[in-house]
Amino acid sequence: MKSPLIRTICRFLIASMLLMSFGVSRAGMIGADQAATGNLDRAVMMSTLDRSDVSNALRANGVDPQAAKDRVAAMTDEEVSALRGQIDALPAGGKSHTGWYIAAVVIIAIVIWYAWR
Repeated sequence: MKSPLIRTICRFLIASMLLMSFGVSRAGMIGADQAATGNLDRAVMMSTLDRSDVSNALRANGVDPQAAKDRVAAMTDEEVSALRGQIDALPAGGKSHTGWYIAAVVIIAIVIWYAWR
């Protein structure tokens, strides 16, 4: 492992692992009445709508967060379960490719630095 290229690649991999952003998970307890009545999907949807990032995204798209909560409250259990299933099937992070662009720029910079070194 004495090659400068191997050492540079190893350093880059270590730095990229340390700088990766990891998602924050949240867990919470639900009451026995929510679990017994089958309103778990509705409670999860309501707690999702209560999050500040979701509220900001709704406002950015012209939707009032309270109106969204009211609509979820008016849905049947089957509709809420279907909506939750659709949301759970979506990829985490949405359509953002920013990470790939940053990685490409960093790799190009490392290659240029190594070539002119």
